[in-house]
Amino acid sequence: MLSKQAQNALIEWECAINDYNEDAKDQFYNRLQSIVEKCPTKDLTILMGDFNAKVGMNNAGYEDIMGRHGLRERNENGETCKPMCLQ
Repeated sequence: MLSKQAQNALIEWECAINDYNEDAKDQFYNRLQSIVEKCPTKDLTILMGDFNAKVGMNNAGYEDIMGRHGLRERNENGETCKPMCLQ
């Protein structure tokens, strides 16, 4: 989608990484991070996919990117996704 002021980027990535070793997980998130960083900050970037992430209900410090609608506690994948969403 295009507008006069900005473009929109949609990044959709499906990857079940729970069974990956730590090096493979790091490579996955680093690659995804490099793709997100290529999107100009004035553009709307939507990152979606199945990351097996549980964000939980505690959104302290992240109120701008998440609500309090998660279930239970945040898992490691949910923790890893947060910094990427702040960009």
